[in-house]
Amino acid sequence: MSFHDAVVPAYLQMLNSLTGLLTKAEAHCAAKKVDPSVLLGSRLFPDMLPLSKQIQLVSDFATKGCARLTHSEVPSNPDTEKTFEELKQRLAKTIDYVKSFKPEQFEGAEARDVNFPSGPNKTTTMKGQEFFSAFSLPNFYFHATTAHGILRHNGVEIGKRDFLGAN
Repeated sequence: MSFHDAVVPAYLQMLNSLTGLLTKAEAHCAAKKVDPSVLLGSRLFPDMLPLSKQIQLVSDFATKGCARLTHSEVPSNPDTEKTFEELKQRLAKTIDYVKSFKPEQFEGAEARDVNFPSGPNKTTTMKGQEFFSAFSLPNFYFHATTAHGILRHNGVEIGKRDFLGAN
């Protein structure tokens, strides 16, 4: 399996499933007459980030992960989304961006040095394989899972198949 085939499909599966989750969440709000901003601002615990920020971070880990692994310019995505539709548009742009990477861009990426910010005035360097498997992908899935948990906790009728994008 090429490194491209390990990276790109993993990001795409979850980005697509989150689009479906947001569609179901939007329908849930309409059916239950819940103000969408309430659900978008929901958290699992007060010190955690809200649903909208979880989606933005999923998008960031996918775009920045691909960019850093291929030594491409890291895109900047301001976190301005306030509605389900805006978040779905961000996911759609992220999907298009991730799909734009070609296998040859990932050749040798597993052994390449990847530099990324890891705190105020701090940069960390890892080899591509370690960056992907120990940093980028776990963070990506953490925020995707948290988004699913927030929706499920708030009564949106979703399950594991929805999370996996199998529905």
